[in-house]
Amino acid sequence: MERTTCCVVGGGPAGMVLGLLLARAGVDVTVLEKHGDFLRDFRGDTVHPSTLALLDDLGLAERFARLPQRRVTTVQLPLGSDGSLVTVSDISTLPGPYNYVAMVPQWDLLDLLADEARKEPSFSVRMSTEATSFLMERGRVAGVRYRTSDGRTGELRATLTVACDGRGSLARSRPELGLRRYSCPMDAWWFRLPRRDGDPHGLVGAAGDRLLTALIDRGQYWQCAGLIPKGTDAERRAAGLERFMADFSDAVPWLADRTHELRSWDEVKMLDVRLDRLRRWHRPGLLCIGDAAHAMSPVFGIGINLAVEDAVAAARHLVEPLRTGVVGLRDVRGIQRRRWPTTALTQALQRLAHARVIAPVLAGDPPFGNSRRAKRVSGLLTGSQWFKRVPAYFIGYGALRERPPAASLR
Repeated sequence: MERTTCCVVGGGPAGMVLGLLLARAGVDVTVLEKHGDFLRDFRGDTVHPSTLALLDDLGLAERFARLPQRRVTTVQLPLGSDGSLVTVSDISTLPGPYNYVAMVPQWDLLDLLADEARKEPSFSVRMSTEATSFLMERGRVAGVRYRTSDGRTGELRATLTVACDGRGSLARSRPELGLRRYSCPMDAWWFRLPRRDGDPHGLVGAAGDRLLTALIDRGQYWQCAGLIPKGTDAERRAAGLERFMADFSDAVPWLADRTHELRSWDEVKMLDVRLDRLRRWHRPGLLCIGDAAHAMSPVFGIGINLAVEDAVAAARHLVEPLRTGVVGLRDVRGIQRRRWPTTALTQALQRLAHARVIAPVLAGDPPFGNSRRAKRVSGLLTGSQWFKRVPAYFIGYGALRERPPAASLR
């Protein structure tokens, strides 16, 4: 039987940030990651200003800057009277130096965090190791049972277990945590198309006939999302790729000359969009953060940022209790109290966007009704820097900015 002070289940951004911060503070921490490496095709490759500032605080800014990346500062929507793109959010208006979103392959970020954490004697990460169930002791979570890719099984006891394993988290099977689901009107198709000189830059949105698109500038290519009505994936695929590309070209005509680059449905990945959160993120010996606690819609593209901020807040609250070896229910409850308002506000805004914008478009009803209304919205957004800075700050830092524990800084 093995033992650690903090067992982190899941080696995504939240898990690796938490593991690094705790290990820097001298806490014995073990991260379990079910995959053998981080080389997977992530949809969310965003590193927001709050995370960039955190990396700077940790002395990792220079190493991160050497990673291949594309910097995005604007969000543009086709709100002009002639359908032209209008900048509705400009992150570059925020105070520097980190007034942009860095688009970085997530495996590069995770490798950077893992390499830095391995320098700490109190840190270990076990790849190809999946948590299969919780160890229970007198009503308290006392660690996990695990299985490795070669079939070996074992038990890892821990003072505290933190679930960072996403919306498919093992913790979500606990009925006492009370999963609350919200309806979503859409699923998302993800694919790539070439980007050319003269294209717009930043994050670009567009709407067509029962179709919404979001295009992320990745330098050499566009990372494209096509939002379709919930549950229509099979039906729309049966209609044929050419039909989808024609609809996409109508929504984004300046990309029509390269849609032939998408040759097969195999290149189009479907995301089952979910929006939910646990009523309780904790029980004795267990804490859930990130998508394990609250699965976010892709609206605003800030799910990763929220997960990282959860990890920073958790580290700050847990360093001292973990050092003493006594983590009470009050300690883990305090993290939910800290992070719940931001989560609830973000999900409320996402639900509003679902109801007022996404659902009407996917039902064939333009969200602004007519060109006159679109013109008024465009004038409101372009006529005031305040209307650009507020969404920029929300995208960059979330509703509440978190600071790492002093013991983790270098």
